[in-house]
Amino acid sequence: MNSHLGRRAFSPMELHALFHGYIYSDEKQKREQPKHWHFWLPLFAYYTGAYSDEIGHLTLDNLVTKDGVEGFEFGTNEKILPRFIPIHSALWQAGLEEYLEFLSTHHHERIMFDLPSKVNRYSEKVRIWFSGEGERLGYLQKCGLPNVDQNGLKTAISSLRLNFEQQLRIHAVQANQKPSFFYLLGLKNDEQEMEPQPLALQQVIEPLRNINSKAHWQRFLQRHST
Repeated sequence: MNSHLGRRAFSPMELHALFHGYIYSDEKQKREQPKHWHFWLPLFAYYTGAYSDEIGHLTLDNLVTKDGVEGFEFGTNEKILPRFIPIHSALWQAGLEEYLEFLSTHHHERIMFDLPSKVNRYSEKVRIWFSGEGERLGYLQKCGLPNVDQNGLKTAISSLRLNFEQQLRIHAVQANQKPSFFYLLGLKNDEQEMEPQPLALQQVIEPLRNINSKAHWQRFLQRHST
């Protein structure tokens, strides 16, 4: 029986630990089996606010440009509305363009191509890798972070959506773009009939804090080969 009262966002110190952990450094763990999605999925979760299953379903066809703004179209979660999420500059800085070229060259349609599904769902595999299961430690524990804090509140990969929501709320209010806040989270807004302009969405997304400016896919690949 779960003892936690609910899920919470990661603290700034916890975010630093996660995005400066071994996946984003030069250290390779014993018996580690690195996958490309180990590097990209947490970054996507932090910078898009999407759920892990949504990210797992992303294909190259979901990469679109609207009014000069590049982003991903999410639409596989029936509990929230479809939405267009502009790509944060930190993802480009982390080597996203090179990674997309790699996918095209190797004829991979799905962006998280090496993330396996279970009954067409990707979240279960992500959950076990990130949070662990039984005696198996997850990435969370390997970064020195607990699943449940002293108050009984739980952290998981979906906590990154809460971090996204926290920052987005501030930026949307400051930019007088409250409709963009609802839209980017896939939430219904009875006051807004039209989809916000892509540039307005980008203006709300871009102020998200760059969590690790040194994170780069090529560095991750070099870590593979050591």
